[in-house]
Amino acid sequence: MKPVQDTLRAFLIILDGVGIGALPDAHEYGDEGSNTLGNLARAVGELELPTLQGLGLGNIESLSGIDPVDAPMFSFGKMAEKVSGKDSTVGHWELSGIIAPFTFPTFPDGFPQEIIAEFETRIGRGSLGNVPASGTEIIERLGMEHIETGKPIVYTSADSVFQIACHVEKVAPLETLYEWSEIARDILMPPGPTVGRVIARPFIGEPGSFQRTYDRKDFNVDPPSESVLDCICASGREVISVGKVDTLFNGRGFTRIEHYAGNPEGMSKAYEIAQEDWTGLMFFNLIDFDQTWGHRNNVEGFYEGLRAFDDWLPDFIAGLRESDLVFITADHGNDPTTESTDHSREYVPILAYHSSFLRGRNLGTRESFADVAKTMAHYFNLDCDIAGKSFLVQ
Repeated sequence: MKPVQDTLRAFLIILDGVGIGALPDAHEYGDEGSNTLGNLARAVGELELPTLQGLGLGNIESLSGIDPVDAPMFSFGKMAEKVSGKDSTVGHWELSGIIAPFTFPTFPDGFPQEIIAEFETRIGRGSLGNVPASGTEIIERLGMEHIETGKPIVYTSADSVFQIACHVEKVAPLETLYEWSEIARDILMPPGPTVGRVIARPFIGEPGSFQRTYDRKDFNVDPPSESVLDCICASGREVISVGKVDTLFNGRGFTRIEHYAGNPEGMSKAYEIAQEDWTGLMFFNLIDFDQTWGHRNNVEGFYEGLRAFDDWLPDFIAGLRESDLVFITADHGNDPTTESTDHSREYVPILAYHSSFLRGRNLGTRESFADVAKTMAHYFNLDCDIAGKSFLVQ
């Protein structure tokens, strides 16, 4: 590996679940009318996000309270998801240049009994649930029975996920929950159904006030092909994960991993890393839009989270170097105003910046999230066999 001679840095910031309007095939997913940002604006009256407005957010779509500006600082547009689904894994993979050649199975009626039976045999006890559910709702409904019986709560969603919830103070310590999740991951691999993610969902507290903790852990599968992360690593540069991103790639393609508990801590950590000397990519996921507010239909929390991010941006932008490349986007939608508590099949906004060649351009509607990855490969001058079309090619 040759030493890197440049100081090029890229920042890929994911507002997890912040979509900007239903995709043409949204009806196939039960997501007609979903529009995370548009419906949120209507629900709160007007959005007040002055920094994002100045970057060009209102130039993408008409949003109540956010008018377009004449000279946006960032280039702007929206992106369609090329791969089937609306899951965090395939969304992040596509952002890295991988168009998954398969669709992970979902389980709208719960998991087949043979899978549950094998899981129960291998962990040495029964389980509860085995239904699609909101995570907060199912622990309130089954939490007391879980504590009384010691049986883990198993549930799924509209995504390809096998989720295991346990009270880590009264039933199963965190290490045991992770061990059970590893067992489920082993079961849910080829030649049987290959679930996208097994998610350990620890919680604490008393009935009526259970709280999920930030010790959640995702057990994923390996990406099916090379990503831009692999190419950046191979070039001798750093790839820094801030948040859950590394788990979605099963740890592959990262040189440094930084986890956090909640968006405020994540933004603080990301800002600190941005002040350090390194070359490569910081891949930063803001999870609370999805996990804490979107899945719980918490409109006010979602909006306050956007305002906090908007307040964080000026200091981050002020610290950028002249050669830095920045993307702000999302991996799917999660409209908190609809009846659904699941992800929504939506376009995602794209705001992109470089001081010389990505200021104020209309990037239009991109055919794939992978255009972000191809732009990064172009920027770093990498020969990388990935999908997408670079923003830097007119």
